[in-house]
Amino acid sequence: MSHSSLPPEINPATMDAATAARVEKLIESEEGVMNRFTGALGVVAVGLALAMSLFHLYAAWSIVPTTTLRFAHVGFTMVLGFFLFPVARRFRDRFLPWDWALIAAALYVTWYLISGGDDLQDRIIFPEPMDIVVGWLLIALVLEVTRRCTGWIMPVVAIAFLLYAFFGNHLPAPWTHRGYDAERLIPHISITLEGIFGTAVDVSATLIILFTIYGAILGATGAGKYFVDFSFAATGGKPSSAGRTVVLSAFLLGGPSGSGVATTVTIGTVAWPMMKRVGYTPHDAGGLLAAGGLGAIISPPIMGAAAFLIAEYLKISYLDVLLMAAIPTVLYYASLLFMVELDQRRIRAAGGGKDDAPIPVEKVGAMFKRGWYHFTSLIAIIVFMGMGYSATLSVLYAMGLAIALSFLSREHALWPMKLIRTLAAGSEQAIGIAATCACAGIIVGCITLTGLGLKFSDIAIQAAGGSLIITAIYTALIVWVVGLAVPVTASYIICAVVAAPALMKLGVPDYAAHMFVFYYAVLSEVSPPTALSPFAAAAITGAGPYRTTLMAWKYTLPAFVLPFVFVTDPQGVGLLLNMLPGMDWMDVVEQVFFATLGLAALSAACQGYAITVMNAVERWVMALGGLLMVFPAIIEVIVADAIPAPHWVGLGIGMVLLGVQWARRGRLQTAG
Repeated sequence: MSHSSLPPEINPATMDAATAARVEKLIESEEGVMNRFTGALGVVAVGLALAMSLFHLYAAWSIVPTTTLRFAHVGFTMVLGFFLFPVARRFRDRFLPWDWALIAAALYVTWYLISGGDDLQDRIIFPEPMDIVVGWLLIALVLEVTRRCTGWIMPVVAIAFLLYAFFGNHLPAPWTHRGYDAERLIPHISITLEGIFGTAVDVSATLIILFTIYGAILGATGAGKYFVDFSFAATGGKPSSAGRTVVLSAFLLGGPSGSGVATTVTIGTVAWPMMKRVGYTPHDAGGLLAAGGLGAIISPPIMGAAAFLIAEYLKISYLDVLLMAAIPTVLYYASLLFMVELDQRRIRAAGGGKDDAPIPVEKVGAMFKRGWYHFTSLIAIIVFMGMGYSATLSVLYAMGLAIALSFLSREHALWPMKLIRTLAAGSEQAIGIAATCACAGIIVGCITLTGLGLKFSDIAIQAAGGSLIITAIYTALIVWVVGLAVPVTASYIICAVVAAPALMKLGVPDYAAHMFVFYYAVLSEVSPPTALSPFAAAAITGAGPYRTTLMAWKYTLPAFVLPFVFVTDPQGVGLLLNMLPGMDWMDVVEQVFFATLGLAALSAACQGYAITVMNAVERWVMALGGLLMVFPAIIEVIVADAIPAPHWVGLGIGMVLLGVQWARRGRLQTAG
């Protein structure tokens, strides 16, 4: 049995060897090098991962005490992390003495915590010397397993926060605090439910791992490839529809995947040859593929791990989070669709897109009849939650349904041995996320103990002069900067504690503030140096990674203006399907109407093309019109004053500019 560094959703068979090697090397550089054990070590690896999956499936069905579940989850993560991820690349596929020692230490720490029971929790304020020793050992193990799984940046950030907690009393105001010694800080981080074993690990242990197991089951049943093929058939099989195929397949595949890079690579290996035929440059194609992959993190029903954290922080059901994400997700893909339609116009206008010979493809009706069951379990999750079941039980039942329906296909039937490997793969996928959540718990524990979150909120509000709009812009920049260094999940966890309170202090509803932080944390997926999706797309298309990242920004930029509506427009929460007193459904319809038209205008400005090619002035004017429709409060920043009915002013600007474009096209046709 072997273990590849490629995520299980990515099928190396769909790529040539060189592309598969480039993608694997890229993922390893960002997510850690994974051992590929064979023989006895391979069997042990699968056995450990299977045990982790079975334990969490049991915990989802039965009752396991909260502390036991969280301690065991982190224990499994450390043991599997030290087993599957080498200390350095040169030691890959070798199990060395220090790995044995670290696993033994992880098992001892886990046993100490679980066996300590209530007595351990009761002596947090007056810990025994051994409690401190075990606490230090746990922190060191979590930092090391996170380094192995995700790279060195996250542990360094956590160490910086630990130093702040220890020595903050030596800093100047307003950053200073009383300072804490090891006797107070270490138990807070390593034993209480406010540090390593806090909310993030709770969500990882109860929801995230179940959804990664479910995603592995869908991948094993061939759902990923089916969704891409179905999208290709639904868009007619013409190369000129390649852009539409990317958008549709990203929407279908993103839901069950929840992984930006897996979605990017799975779609890219199929769509890139078609995109090349109709005139897409490698950079443009890579940018669009990365933008489609980004949609996986915001697409129901399996959004990124941060979405589960939103539900836990706000104490709402996961179904409520899915409902809040529904309209923004549709608008995101609508924005991408606007961009690809304009792409085709722009490419044709430049003399490209000639090679549009149809490609033989199965008819969409026949394809749906053959693989309809792939949609069933996805819909079942929503149905079960709508019936009142918890997200945990809903995904558990959906897993059972997906396994049962897999036997409708002889090729993808999950017979016992294949099911064992699939369950093991689900836990392997969860290791990096679980390690990140545990490491983020160190950071959050330091923030809550020192009161840094409240201090930071006051500083941000003062710097913005009390302006909600400026505070929102500062918050977006802060979340984006944090996201440059750490993964999406960690970025959201940190900023939910540090940045979101500033918005809530200015009257923004908590759910709107957290969704705002979530969307800007997701933007880190296409921001270097952690821009994994654009880099993976560049590996497929052969483009430069950083230029591809800029193109990904171009494709995603219109949609990432949208979150400002949540926090700056009193009626903007209608896009989250929440209504403040005095609002009705017509207000929601109006918000969606203007947001859609605004995104279309911003897409045209980004592409430099509407009815015909735009000059620089027209692009800026169209961008202003789009901003006024999507983010009307921005006018107060631009001209330091409000204007009446900014939505309608923006619509008027867009209509006038389209009229100018229409007249110009008429003159060009007459002249030509």
